[in-house]
Amino acid sequence: MSDTRRLHTAGTTLLERARDLRPLIEREAGAAEAQGRLTIPVVDALHEAGLFGVWVPVPLGGAESSPRELIAVFEELSYADPSTGWVVMATTLENGTAGAYLGDDAVERIFAGPRMPLVAGQGTRPGTAVREDGGFRLSGQWSFASGMLHAQYAHSLGAVEGSDEVRIFITPLDDVKMLGNWDVLGLRATGSIDYAIDGAFVPESQSHVFTQNEPLRGGALYRLGLVDQALICHSGWALGVGRRLLDELIRHAGARAGRPGQLADSDAFHTGFARAEAAFRAAKALVHETWDDAERTLDAGRTLDVRQETMVRLALNHVTSTIAEVSRFVYASGGTSALRDGLVQRLFRDAHAGTAHITSGPQVLKECGRELAGLAPGESWEVFDLRP
Repeated sequence: MSDTRRLHTAGTTLLERARDLRPLIEREAGAAEAQGRLTIPVVDALHEAGLFGVWVPVPLGGAESSPRELIAVFEELSYADPSTGWVVMATTLENGTAGAYLGDDAVERIFAGPRMPLVAGQGTRPGTAVREDGGFRLSGQWSFASGMLHAQYAHSLGAVEGSDEVRIFITPLDDVKMLGNWDVLGLRATGSIDYAIDGAFVPESQSHVFTQNEPLRGGALYRLGLVDQALICHSGWALGVGRRLLDELIRHAGARAGRPGQLADSDAFHTGFARAEAAFRAAKALVHETWDDAERTLDAGRTLDVRQETMVRLALNHVTSTIAEVSRFVYASGGTSALRDGLVQRLFRDAHAGTAHITSGPQVLKECGRELAGLAPGESWEVFDLRP
């Protein structure tokens, strides 16, 4: 029997399956963008490969991958298509934490089917929950529900009326009104729509405290809590998108080598590419360094200290801003090829859409700097702020 105090490692099988899906994902990416959601063949293939179980606790039939394994899977899927990587990271985070933190009754219902359930929603701006016998009445409107068009359950933040308690509520899609509103520049195929819930009853077992970091099932991964686990998602996504941008520029320049006046003969391009490659690799190294350190702490049965929480936030913020810079260089270097509708243009748009996420925002960077400079003694992280 595995030691639930330690990290579980799933091995390389899921990463290899993710890599095997790249040709299919790439073929379907244009259609997915046009329809604003992943295509059925891609969703079915992700299910068949077991990739929607990458975050789910082992007792529920999932892989319960370690942070570095999760980063590698999301990096691979995001390299194939940023929207696909985004949908998988968002839904697997939410079905994984549901499996770890919800009560037994809820887990028996939600994880009873032949496929892993898909859970999607929004966990940053709360609706309102009113306590009622056996549970809560939940109402509100939320945005950015990535993957909702493929999900069976919604994951929604709610403030409990008359208290300081904030909880995550898991509700079946029958209780959700889809509001659309995903007309955007990038990450179009994520279907990150707005949605509303109006007075739905949520049993107590289908909710958990937002800050919960002690799992009811599964191991050390879930001691990170919901917010720190979300940082894993976005870090892997950024690594995949950044690498694909640079690789596409390599292909673009190589295809024009030997022609007079082309990019491949430009000293300025050579220098710029070296800087872009170095910046990306340095940002990637910081991501791996911080999560290597975090894994050692978790595997020793401890939780992250304030400095480690600072560093995983900083590593994500840095790699996200770095790939935005890389995307600008790639787009500018691509000339008229990047100007027209195509892969480089889509990668450029998707990279900039990803930078808008709250996990990589300026407030987080400011707070990281304050802590690193020794100006936050006695303070600890509460979501994206340091507080006494």
